[in-house]
Amino acid sequence: MSDSPLLVADDGAVRTLTIHRPERLNALDSATIRALHAAFEAATADPAVRVVVLTGSGPKAFVAGADIAEMSALSAVEARDFSLRGQRMMRFVEKMPKPVIAMVNGFALGGGLELAMCCHLRIAADTAKVGQPEINLGLIPGFGGSQRLLRLAGRAATLELCLVGAPIAAERALQLGIVNRVVPAAELQAETTKLAAQLASSAPLALRGMLDCVNVGGECGIEEGLEYESAQFGLVFSSEDMREGTSAFLEKRKPVFTGK
Repeated sequence: MSDSPLLVADDGAVRTLTIHRPERLNALDSATIRALHAAFEAATADPAVRVVVLTGSGPKAFVAGADIAEMSALSAVEARDFSLRGQRMMRFVEKMPKPVIAMVNGFALGGGLELAMCCHLRIAADTAKVGQPEINLGLIPGFGGSQRLLRLAGRAATLELCLVGAPIAAERALQLGIVNRVVPAAELQAETTKLAAQLASSAPLALRGMLDCVNVGGECGIEEGLEYESAQFGLVFSSEDMREGTSAFLEKRKPVFTGK
């Protein structure tokens, strides 16, 4: 039996990564961060994978945070390295050319919320709770929480979540733009599978171009972003998928995209 902190399962073009540390509520330690980084690199390199779904094992937690037992023994230098390791992994996810969906099945706190926020889409169960409670430990977010939360929910909400440290319900997270959808817990798997299948049937090169445009546009001025969008728009016109998509529309049939 494998002692890996990560379970990997493929269903057609959709790969599901499940953080499997239920005894620790799927807390992120160094080994899990390394395993996640390797798994996302493998999914990026595998042409058979078009979409990745990320979730946590068990009914209680997506990821309840970073592993406090491991963190409590770190020196200042080691803590900085731990932070950078987590940030590199999450930045890799954020910049992936394939959509990554966080299926938030329970608590997403601290490093768990940071991990969810680096994914491209987030679907949460109505029983889930999210938050940045590091202040309660005399800490601050270390995996990008202050930065991604600021970009998703704005300054006021970021300050409230990070300074007060209290978790919020999934519906409140939806109102703030932290998650994209909230569904009944019993329907979370089905709704996520449906969305993943929809994305997996889309044109891979167009998906990649759209992800790139949003990533670039979120970090530059509008003129540079518009120029980048035009370049990507022109680039997809050289693809077979673009010809297939437009032909299928005119012929009133469903397109079949090959990623070429």
